[in-house]
Formats: sequence, structure tokens, C-alpha cells
Amino acid sequence: MPTIPITCLGLSHDTAPLELRERLRCTLAKLDDVIRPTSGCQRFGGCREFAVLSTCNRVEIYASMDPDAGDARTVLSEIVTEATGVDVSRFADYLYYYNDMDAVEHLCRVAAGLESLVLGEQQILGQVSDALHEAVQLGTTGPQISMAFHTAIRAGRKARTVTGIGHNPASLSSVAIAYAQRKVGDLADRRVLVVGLGEMGNLTLKVLRSRGINRVSIANRTFERAAAVAKESGYEAFSLSDLPRALALADIVIAATASPDIIMTPQMVRDATAERNGRELVLIDIAVPRNIDPAVADLPDVSLCDTDNLQGTLDEALSQRRKEIAPVEKVIAEEITTLEKELQGMSFRPLITELRQKVESIRQQELKRALHQMGELDSQTMEQIQHFSRSLVNKLMHRPTTRLKQEASNGHAEDYEATVRALFGLSEDREGSVR
Repeated sequence: MPTIPITCLGLSHDTAPLELRERLRCTLAKLDDVIRPTSGCQRFGGCREFAVLSTCNRVEIYASMDPDAGDARTVLSEIVTEATGVDVSRFADYLYYYNDMDAVEHLCRVAAGLESLVLGEQQILGQVSDALHEAVQLGTTGPQISMAFHTAIRAGRKARTVTGIGHNPASLSSVAIAYAQRKVGDLADRRVLVVGLGEMGNLTLKVLRSRGINRVSIANRTFERAAAVAKESGYEAFSLSDLPRALALADIVIAATASPDIIMTPQMVRDATAERNGRELVLIDIAVPRNIDPAVADLPDVSLCDTDNLQGTLDEALSQRRKEIAPVEKVIAEEITTLEKELQGMSFRPLITELRQKVESIRQQELKRALHQMGELDSQTMEQIQHFSRSLVNKLMHRPTTRLKQEASNGHAEDYEATVRALFGLSEDREGSVR
């Protein structure tokens, strides 16, 4: 059965702790510097195509390797070590590894939201699309990676169209808000501070609005942006430099900035709680890397939760989404079958090319002989004879080539290829076929 010769090496919230995921986050550009260094060193030259899917909850490298490049798992692990500075021994036990169609199926499951922290989340499909686009822009992709990602993107879109996996909206933001409600009860009279206006921050604000929670304030590195967003909804805006005052006023804080550094230290939170007269402060960190120093959890009157803690606190909506897992898996299986049929057809392309080349060679030889016997002809007659011979060959070849493609999709590729090569005396060298 033809397949796509790619490898996936990754880790996710299911296999690795947050601390390790933070350290191993890497960009495609960083990987490209390692795999194709400007110095000309080709240590990882056997990696022909590659793309990276790096999100808050997973880091995955997809690569197409030369057959003689060595063990793909070892090579890709060394690439991660080179790109991040984290020794392979620190993360080897947390990795998962897929080859060929298993790698494609895994990517389909990721794109459809089946492997997300929050089942069926919407953002991951866009992140898969962005990963492919970035690889195309940087020139690190090719036919193998492209086919795998396009199949996954189709599966993800179809899953959200024909199943209910995307219904009953749930996200890490909604899970965080549900956690806050369990901690303090009704949020209507509570002050909620959202820190950061990136994708997760904006999604958090959207969830708060949809639930009628209006006592909201926003803190952002760029105060002007925070003020503009706050003005639209009647919220209060703060800059990050004014974060201590915002913390003192809040009951629940949801941190979601893209900062690579800690922005809430134990001292900052201690100073904020000193002004609260014993009122509990609930801090929820949904950023990766984390925005809040984990040591804050040891402070009195403070409750801290991060993405790992949210694993078991999903919304009630997720119970409905779990019922859609089997229909989504059926969609993925259909897309994999479609891909396999496409690959079967592609496996005949070298054969069909050889066959047409041989027939064309015969046409030209016989035409040359006939024209020699016919003597001098005018250009119009010459063109008519040329057209007749090409048309005859095309009509004779149409049915065989169509049938070859059909039989390829039916799984009879090898038997038919051997027969055609024997009948037409074609070379047995099949190099270049999709395996």
C-alpha cells in the first residue's frame, strides 16, 4: 500500500509537564537554522522536508528524511536538542513518535481537535494551517509534508462541518472561567482582570461577554490597545506597569500574555493581597510560557491554577463533544482512504509516463518512415498527418491509462504494473514511484 514517508516526533500536554513544554517550544526558523545552517555544515542534511507545529500544549516536528539519514527518531531528537539547548536525555521519555500514514492520521486527529487539551477546540485547525503556511514561506516543505498537512486540514474542516465536535463552545478560556466559578461562585459581582490581549486574552473576553460578566478590567503591555478594547465594552484598562494596582482590585485574574518571562512575582502578589483584607485572590495562568511565578501558590489567601491543573476541570459541554469522537474518527478514516487512493494513482505516474514516451517514440519513427515514402508534401498536409497520428495515439492510450488509474485505486497496482511492463517491454526500474 503506498504511503507518505514522513515522521512525526512530538510531545504534548498528555505526555509532558508544562515546565518541559515551555523549554522545548521552538520556531520553524530556529529549526531551519539548525537543519540548514548558513555555515554549510550538513549535519542534518538528510532531513529533506520539515514543518513544526508549536502551540501552548504541544511541540511536534514533521519531517521527510532521506532513507540513508539514519534513525529518524534519533536525528529529530538531536535537532530538538540543537534548537532548544535541552539535552535529549531530559525529554526522551516524554516523546511520541509516528511514521508514514500513522503520522498523517495523528496530524488529522490534531487538526480535528481530538488531541487538544480541550476536546474539539477551534484554534488548533488554524494553527495547523499556519504551520504549513510558514513552512511554505520558508521553503522547508515539499510534496510529502504538503500532502500530509492538506489532508489533515481537510479532515479538520470536514469534522467541524459534519459532526458536533465544535458545538457547545469550549476552550481553555471557558475552562478557566468555569474553574473560577467553582472557586468563588457566581461571577456577576466579582471583578475579573484579564492580562494580555493576544489570541487567548481576546477569547477570554469573548467568553466573559457571552456569560454576561461585566465587571471586567484589562491589563496589556500596550496601554492604548487596552484602553481601546476596554472602551468598546465599558471595561477598565491598565498598563502592565500598573499591574500591582489592578491585582489589588481584582477577585479573579486570568493571565494570557505571550511574554516569555514571568510578569507576576510573589512579591507583586504579596503586596496586592496586603490591601485586600483577607479576601481570596484567584489567579489562573493559561499562558505558555507561564506568566505567574509558581511560588505564588504558597502565599496566604491566594489560589493559583495553571494549564496542567485545568486538565480535569472541563466544561459540561465537553461531555457532549465526547459523543462526537467516533463520528470524527470516521471522517478521518475517510480522508485517509481518499489519500491512499490518490497515492495509488500517483504510483502509476512513472509507468504511464514511460508508456506514453515509448508510444510517442514509435509514432515518430513510423511517421518519419511514412513521410519518407510519400515524398514531398505541402505544410498543410504535413500538419494534417501529424494531427491524425497524435489523435490516434491519444485515443488508443486513453482507455489503458484510465484503467491503470482505476486499478491503482482498487489496490491492484503491482499486478497491473508488472503486466503492462511485460506487454510493452518497459524497464523494470520503478525508482521515483510513491512507495
